[in-house]
Order: sequence, then structure tokens, then C-alpha cells
Amino acid sequence: MEEDAEVVELATRLFQMARAGDTDRLCAYVDAGVPAGLANDKGDTLLMLAAYHGHAETVRALLERGADPDRANDRGQTPLAGAVFKKEPDVVRALLAAGADPHRGNPSAYATAQMFGQAEMLAWFTPEAK
Repeated sequence: MEEDAEVVELATRLFQMARAGDTDRLCAYVDAGVPAGLANDKGDTLLMLAAYHGHAETVRALLERGADPDRANDRGQTPLAGAVFKKEPDVVRALLAAGADPHRGNPSAYATAQMFGQAEMLAWFTPEAK
């Protein structure tokens, strides 16, 4: 049981690093073998947490290490939709550059941008913008 507690403690620290944008430390763990797509009990991945909290550098680093830009959490939310909701343009651009689909998820990033009147981000979701 002590090993389980240690694993939970490490995972908790990793998710906090993603939320805080502690790119160097988080990537050291990923480079040492922690899955770039690690998810918590709600389905939020390291990428989702970094995106939602506006850490574009961390987002790019996780994407470079194989994180899935379209992986939705248990509520159907994608990292891109979270970044749109939080109005994080640098994160949105990083996710789009990695191939994130603005129409994936519920609500999708596209629907979220429409809902909140984010015309600039909506323009980025058109095929001509790519």
C-alpha cells in the first residue's frame, strides 16, 4: 500500500506541475518515462491542465512528447475548448499547430468560441487560416 501512496503522491505533483506551468520539471518526468498522456480520475490530462491554465510553453513541450491534442476528459471537453474558454490565444495557436480539431468535444472549441463571441479565434478555425 505504501507504493500506491507514493504513486498517487507523484501523480498529484505531476498534475500540479502541469497546472503551474513547471515545464522543465514536468518534462524531466515525461522524458524519464511518465506518459505524456497521463490523466487524472476525471480524465484531465497533463495537456488539458496546462492548456486550461494558460501555459503555452508547457503545452508545446507536452505535444512534442506525444500528448494527444484532441483527447477529451470525462466531460467531453478537449484541451482546445478549455483554452478557448479561458481566452488563451497562445495555447490555442499551439494546439492548432499540433493538429487539434476545433470541432471535436462537447462543447467543441468552435462552439465555445461562438458562445463567447471570440471572432478572432473563430477565424483561426477556418481551413483558410491553416
